[in-house]
Amino acid sequence: MKKFSYFLILSVFVLQTIVAQDKPNIVMIIVDDFGYHDIGYHGSKIHQTPAIDNLAKTGVVFQNGYSSYPRCTPSRYGMFTGTYPVNESKGYLGGIPSEKNFIHQFNAAGYKTSYTGKWHIGGEESSPTGFGFHQSYAAGHAGGVDTRHYPFNTKTLEKAKANEGKKKKGHGEKYPVLNVTEDGKKGDYLSDVLTDATIGFIENRDKKKPFFTVLAYYAVHTPIEAKKEDEKRNQKEIDAFDYGDGPEYIKEGAGRRKMRQDNAAYAGMVENVDENIARVVATLKKEGLDKNTIIVVTSDHGGLSNGGHKGQRLLATTNLPFKAGKGWLYEGGIRVPYIVNWPEKIEPRFDTESIVLGMDIIPTLLDLSINKKVDGIDGKSFKSVLEGTEKWNDRTVYWRSVKARPHSTGDGKTEVVRSGDYKLLYFKDTDKVELYNVVKDEGELNDLAASEPKKKKELLELLKGWKKEYLIPSKVKIFPPKK
Repeated sequence: MKKFSYFLILSVFVLQTIVAQDKPNIVMIIVDDFGYHDIGYHGSKIHQTPAIDNLAKTGVVFQNGYSSYPRCTPSRYGMFTGTYPVNESKGYLGGIPSEKNFIHQFNAAGYKTSYTGKWHIGGEESSPTGFGFHQSYAAGHAGGVDTRHYPFNTKTLEKAKANEGKKKKGHGEKYPVLNVTEDGKKGDYLSDVLTDATIGFIENRDKKKPFFTVLAYYAVHTPIEAKKEDEKRNQKEIDAFDYGDGPEYIKEGAGRRKMRQDNAAYAGMVENVDENIARVVATLKKEGLDKNTIIVVTSDHGGLSNGGHKGQRLLATTNLPFKAGKGWLYEGGIRVPYIVNWPEKIEPRFDTESIVLGMDIIPTLLDLSINKKVDGIDGKSFKSVLEGTEKWNDRTVYWRSVKARPHSTGDGKTEVVRSGDYKLLYFKDTDKVELYNVVKDEGELNDLAASEPKKKKELLELLKGWKKEYLIPSKVKIFPPKK
């Protein structure tokens, strides 16, 4: 009788585990400031990224994968709300109703949810746990650290202590990255610590439940600091590389654009992130989860290639052949790595046509995992695209960036519409319009605004209609130029 009871209990446990494993686990990896051409699979000759390359080769790669905004906070807001970040801020995540909250949907479906790393879109009720994640680590208001090496938050904590009791935090004051200083030790490197936390979550998970975990690296954002051995190795490779006779920088906007991938510390940061992604993949295999786990790799916007008029800041990378980078609405600022890996269910391929945005990722994951669609948002599930039954090459999408930073990244106030093959940019400060066929001209070198007036007018009308729907007329300039 005891043997029978033991067998019954064991059978129930196994059945529960099988039911839980019927839903895929999800690992979503966001690399900060990571340009499309920063990975080997997309053509980098300097950055060695074998783990990401393998996920690309065995997954679906979107050549037309875009962020929803060319800077961190609005892009992340769009990603986790599935809406256009037209207010260009962190919004108010705590005010999103439960039926539109992606994490609430995962939780209701039995998922264990976790967030590790850069959040940068609020605290308290708008923090990861306030938003619905069961647990979070090193996530909150902070946009970065003082140094990537332990103790990470040195200057921020010293300044906070000096100002303690004097005043409340104001706009522009830095927040420390949570947890890592207390939990870290001498010799620790931040990306390693975040990966350790994610691996710990996977290894110590409730095995009866599927999980959705986000690993959001603070790398490869500034400060540009690598481990000494990684920087030294890359410096040797860079010194031996032939960059030809092209210029190292060109003038662009209010500043300059970098034209080479020749920053050894940045290369070391990229490669360290890749090594850590390899650790996560190895953990999934060790735990027997690799066949039933969806892995997403993406970025919040393009790489830091442009500086502004306020000094000559250290620039990290180039996004060539795309134009410009972080802060800009040219392709270099918004075209990003966009990989969905689930080879057991989705046939690997390189999608050269479909247009997808950061705000589409989690709606797609909900659809893939629990067959759930959220109404009243801008993001769309591209499950049908992954399955090969649809192509999104005629999609129309929009961007608006009017909180320009000419002092730091050289950009100006810009609004953009892409419809099918064509992309129109409207520069608000000058009323200038540029039009490109970004399928034939991905470097945005041949402005068609004068030679294709009908297409220019068509896209201006699309942009005008979108702004009327989304913006408050009394507070913004709705209409494109009269000319």
